Amino acid sequence: MAVRALQQDTSRTPRTVEEARLFVKHVESLFMPWNVDALVDGFTEDCVVRFGTLPPFHGRVALRTFFANRSARQKNYRLTKQFRSLMGDTITNTWDGSWHDTDTGLAMKGFGVEVWVMRDGRIAAWDAAFNVGRADQAMSVGDLLR
Repeated sequence: MAVRALQQDTSRTPRTVEEARLFVKHVESLFMPWNVDALVDGFTEDCVVRFGTLPPFHGRVALRTFFANRSARQKNYRLTKQFRSLMGDTITNTWDGSWHDTDTGLAMKGFGVEVWVMRDGRIAAWDAAFNVGRADQAMSVGDLLR
């Protein structure tokens, strides 16, 4: 599989709303189908990732393992990212996703918010908060607090 960079000029961080919007859409495209090589290439060597309740992890080796494990477990992954803001070197987006969990066979859905701190055209810090549940069940606030 050929690697596609997260953006054409990877030496430059998006500076305008339109550049940031295109960057977010391009990242979205790398998840369908999973292009782990291109996703990892879009991060700095010393990236820091804080993803949900996982302990923070650092670097491309850990990130590659993370994406490989997710892609193995999330079949038929469908993702929509929505650009929300650009301030200096920081881009925010929200996302909606759906997939089939390979361990349980269940249809799943999720919603999240991401903050990307950019450096030299790559993501240097990725903070992600999200909620996930079965696609066939509505959730209440009480369910989220369990």
